[in-house]
Amino acid sequence: MKVTLLNRNNRVYSSNAYLVQGDWNRLEDVNTLIDAGTDESILEELERSNVGVGKKKVERLILTHNHFDHTGNLSVIKKMYQPTVYAFHEDEHVDVVLKDGQVLQIGDREIEVIHVPMHSSDSICLYCREEGTLFSGDTPLRVLSAGGSYTKEFIKVIERLNNLDISVVYSGHDAPSRKGIKEMLRNTIKNVKTSCLMGTFA
Repeated sequence: MKVTLLNRNNRVYSSNAYLVQGDWNRLEDVNTLIDAGTDESILEELERSNVGVGKKKVERLILTHNHFDHTGNLSVIKKMYQPTVYAFHEDEHVDVVLKDGQVLQIGDREIEVIHVPMHSSDSICLYCREEGTLFSGDTPLRVLSAGGSYTKEFIKVIERLNNLDISVVYSGHDAPSRKGIKEMLRNTIKNVKTSCLMGTFA
């Protein structure tokens, strides 16, 4: 699986957008864009990308949630490439409404949909077990201190993520992370549980 973080103009507020391809651009691979962003330079880079002969540059578009910085280019991308759009919420541009635990092909691998109702009610992570890859969207994986308000559902999901073999995290705004992921998740669980003991359940 090949993951490309599309370049962004730092003067435009936008989420990260990731183009996922198969390693060899085979016909059966599914070129997938994870989040659409708002920065139009993403569209220019998609046009320049080499995605394989006879294949659409974007066959699937998966939204990690419906906030504008992740969806601003959605209508343009849909018009340009006619991808099938997947999300955890209903919308006029969404073709398939996802479910927790659902498995999809992206590139030449399969990913599992993990619903994380914290940052928004429709937020999801995408996990590729074979490569230990997690696309986390805006899920708050790094909670540095106690305080704040959290749900019991969020604790369960973070514990679920901590039990996975994750070697790289592609987040919605930060650079990819490959070090200290287990420690980060353990600290987050500790701080979130401490917050809940302090009576700050949402």
